[in-house]
Amino acid sequence: MSQEKSGLNRAKFYQLALFPMNNGATNVYFVLILSYIATFGNKVLGLAMVFASFMVTGMRVFDAITDPIIGALMDKTDGKFGKFRPFMVIGNVVMAIAVILLYMLTPLVPADMMWLRYVLFVALYAVWVLGYTFQTSVTRSAQPVLTNDPKQRPLFTVFNTIGSLAGMGVMQFLGPIIAGDKIAGDYNATWFNIMTPIGIVVSVLLTVLAIIGIWEKDNSKYFGIGGKQEPVKISEYVQIVRHNKPLQRLMVAGGGCKLALSIATNLTVLCMLYGCMTQFGIAADGTSMNNYDFLYLPMMVVGYVFAAPFFLLTVRTSQKHGQKRSLMTYVTVALICYVGVLAMLLLWKPGDPAFSLSLYNENGLAINLYTILFVLFFGVGYGAYYATADMPIPMVADCADYETYRSGKFIPGIMGTLFSLVDKLVSSLSATVVSVALLFIGVNDLPTKTTLYVDGMNWVVIALFCVVPMVAWALTLLAMKGYSLTGERMKEIQKINAVRKEAIAGGMPMEEAMQKWQTLDDIEQPTEE
Repeated sequence: MSQEKSGLNRAKFYQLALFPMNNGATNVYFVLILSYIATFGNKVLGLAMVFASFMVTGMRVFDAITDPIIGALMDKTDGKFGKFRPFMVIGNVVMAIAVILLYMLTPLVPADMMWLRYVLFVALYAVWVLGYTFQTSVTRSAQPVLTNDPKQRPLFTVFNTIGSLAGMGVMQFLGPIIAGDKIAGDYNATWFNIMTPIGIVVSVLLTVLAIIGIWEKDNSKYFGIGGKQEPVKISEYVQIVRHNKPLQRLMVAGGGCKLALSIATNLTVLCMLYGCMTQFGIAADGTSMNNYDFLYLPMMVVGYVFAAPFFLLTVRTSQKHGQKRSLMTYVTVALICYVGVLAMLLLWKPGDPAFSLSLYNENGLAINLYTILFVLFFGVGYGAYYATADMPIPMVADCADYETYRSGKFIPGIMGTLFSLVDKLVSSLSATVVSVALLFIGVNDLPTKTTLYVDGMNWVVIALFCVVPMVAWALTLLAMKGYSLTGERMKEIQKINAVRKEAIAGGMPMEEAMQKWQTLDDIEQPTEE
C-alpha cells in the first residue's frame, strides 16, 4: 500500500536523525543563557540578585508571548526557502549576535555606569529571546511534515537526545571544567568569554544539520490535506485551544515536565546540593572545601548513563502502545524513584560523612552507603524523567494532525507555539522560584560552588530538587489520564485525513470532504451511485 493510501508520510532515516539537531542547537542556548544568565547578571555585571533572577522570568514570559505571533507568521510563510528553514537561519543568527554582545561586550561597560549595564542587559536579552523563539518554534511546528508514522514519531526522542548531548550535554560538561581554578575560574567574565564562542559554533553546526534534515519535507505538498487555507485570525486562537482538548492536556503535561527539568537542573540548586551541602572544611585561603568538583560531572554522567536504556524503552513503548502510555509509564517511574531521593535528602546531616554525598575527595575514592543509595534512586529517576522531558514535542504533531482532522486547518506554527507558550510560562518560574526560596533563608546572592553552607539550604534543595518536580509530575499524570490521542486513535485520524486529501486533490471542496469522511466507518462504506 502506498504512503498516500495508508495515510502515512514517512521520513528517511537521515531526516529523522538530523532534524532533531534543531532542538540540540537551541538547547545550547538553554544552558548558556537560561542556566547562567542570572549568575552572569549578578556575579559579572554586579546587578542585584532579585533583579537578575526576576528578569529571567520576565523575559521568559516575553518569550512565551511572542511564540503565537511567530507561529502565525510561520503558518503564513511558504516561499522558495520553505516554511520552516528561514526561521531556523534567522533565529540562529540573531541569537549568536545577541549573546556575543551580551556576554562579551556588556562587561566592558564601566562599573560607574551601572544604569547602562542594566539597560543593555535587558535590551540584549530581549533580542536574544526573539531569535530563540524563531528557532525553537520550528522544532515543534515542523513535526507534522517530517513524519506522521506512529512508529517513526517516537524516534524523535532518541535522536533529540543525541542532539542534546551534542548541544546541551557539551555545554554542561565543559562548563564546570572551564570554571576550574586553573582555567577560567568560578563563572566569571573569562568563563563567559570562553564558553560563548564554543556555544555559538556548536549551535551553528547543529542548525546546519537540522536544515539538511528538514529540507525535502519543507514543501507545500506535505502541508495538511490541501484545499484553500484561510488565514487564522488572532481571535481564533482561543477557540482552537478551547476545542482541541488533547492540546490542552498536553500543555499541562509538557509544562509539568519542563518545570521539573528546569528547576531540578538549575545551576544554583546543583551548587547547593553538590557544593554547599558537601563541605568538609575551610582551605588556607579561607575558601570552602567541598565535593562539588568531585560530584557535579560524575552525577551528570550517571544521569546520562541511566537515561540511555530508558530512551530505548520509551521508544519501544511508544511504538507498541502509543506515546501517551509511554509518557505516563516513565513519569510514574520517576515519581516513585524521587520519593527515594527525597528520603535520602531528609536523612542528610550537616558535617556527618556517613549521611552526606561523597564519591571522591582530596584523598581519593570516598564512597559511602548513603551515596550509593542516592545514586540509585537519582539515576533511575533522572533517567526516566530525562527520557520523557522532550516526549511532548512529537506529541504536538499528533495534536496538529488532530486539528487538521477536526477543522481542516493546517496550522503547525500556531499549534507548536501555543504549546510552547504554556511550556515557557511555566518554566519561566524556575529562576524566580529559586531566588524567592533563597530570600526566605536570608541568602541575597546566588550561591556558587564556593559558597558556604547556611542553615536552611538543605530545605531549599529538598523543596526545589525533589518536591517541586514531584508535584509537576503528578500534574502531568493527572492531565494525561484524559488524553484521547492514543496510538490507535492516531492511526484512524491519519487514514481519514489521507482520504480527504486525495478527494480534495481530485477536485472535491474541502467542506464536502470534511463532512463526508469523519470516521473509519465512512471510509469502509461503499459509495452510493
